[in-house]
Amino acid sequence: MDLIYKGKTKDVYALDNGDCLLKFKDDVTGTDGVFDPGANTVGLSIEGGGKAGLGMTAYFFALLEKKGVKTHFVSADIPNATMTVKRADKLGQGLEVICRYRAVGSFIRRYGAYIEDGAPLDACVEFTLKDDDRGDPLITREALVALDILTGDEYDAIARMQKRICGIIRDAIAEKGGELYDIKLEFGRVNGEVLLIDEISAGGMRVYKDGKSMEPLALADLILG
Repeated sequence: MDLIYKGKTKDVYALDNGDCLLKFKDDVTGTDGVFDPGANTVGLSIEGGGKAGLGMTAYFFALLEKKGVKTHFVSADIPNATMTVKRADKLGQGLEVICRYRAVGSFIRRYGAYIEDGAPLDACVEFTLKDDDRGDPLITREALVALDILTGDEYDAIARMQKRICGIIRDAIAEKGGELYDIKLEFGRVNGEVLLIDEISAGGMRVYKDGKSMEPLALADLILG
């Protein structure tokens, strides 16, 4: 296998058949040893975190498939912490989409003058560029079109997909007794079609249970238990 990309939480390899293999790591994002799904640096390593993240990802991709949502997912090998996916082209240098159900994290840091910490939001969608040097900046519809990263129709389609996908994930978590506060997903082009790619794991979402934020392994246990 040829290494295509060495990432913070997983590495990507090219397979001979044109698909890709994602190797999940135990590293998670955060700052000063504290887990934070909104951070763009590795904050700590959690033993078993890679397999737990893959287990959640496989669970949610299977759920989305049942709901008729197309993704790049092919199969998962949880004992080896690897996932086979259809090869996808990044949007620009990487585009992430956030869906927020409560005002926490960077949202409250930016807009705290207008909303209280933890206040409910109606599936508020934000687009950010994957750019560590610039702090993963927010980007508007008009700027994405001007930079030729998306067409206006693609932006609108992604926003609709994000709300539907995140609603499915939120409901599944609620059935387990948790509450999804926000979640970050990534989209890319697979054979020219814009689809959900990457992973759906505890490392990219905030979930609360009994008023407390859940750590990645505890959340994986909740979802997969």
